[in-house]
Amino acid sequence: MVDTPVTPNHVTTARLTAGIAAAAAVAVDTDLWRNVGAGIFLLSMVLDRADGELARLSGKTSPGGHRYDLIADAVSNALIFVGLGIGLRDGPLGYWGVPLGLLAGAAIVVVLWQVIRIEAEKGARAGELKGVAGFDADDAMLAVPVAIWIGWSDQLLIAAAIGAPLFAVIFALVLLRRRVSSSGA
Repeated sequence: MVDTPVTPNHVTTARLTAGIAAAAAVAVDTDLWRNVGAGIFLLSMVLDRADGELARLSGKTSPGGHRYDLIADAVSNALIFVGLGIGLRDGPLGYWGVPLGLLAGAAIVVVLWQVIRIEAEKGARAGELKGVAGFDADDAMLAVPVAIWIGWSDQLLIAAAIGAPLFAVIFALVLLRRRVSSSGA
């Protein structure tokens, strides 16, 4: 794709579109649509990796493209939980599914806000956490389609409603520690 008219932002837009479509699909209260949504979400995650690779390989990296990628990722990742909560409202969680999905989604948006804020202060990539054994923190989202496909949607939503806010707090503390140590205090 390097020698085509396709730009990294085109791929990011496809990722965002697929993320929104995945959220809409999992919001439908049937196993079939949840499974379809999981597949579309997996496609959106592949596109998320592809946009950055295309940007680096084609030399078309930009601060605006990086920010657009961050926003598309956060919107897609947040909406999958909101959609899942809506889709599970008639299951064992009842209408608790909706606020659980909103809580997980809101926590993801808070993390995005923190990343944008620290990058505005310290520069691009300053808000990234280092990967472990080749895995980034964002790779945890691979659990979403897998959990849906094996029938653990309720458990996934509960884990996300606990884990995402907890991660947001831990991430804030890590960024605060970075800020304090870089200021010489």
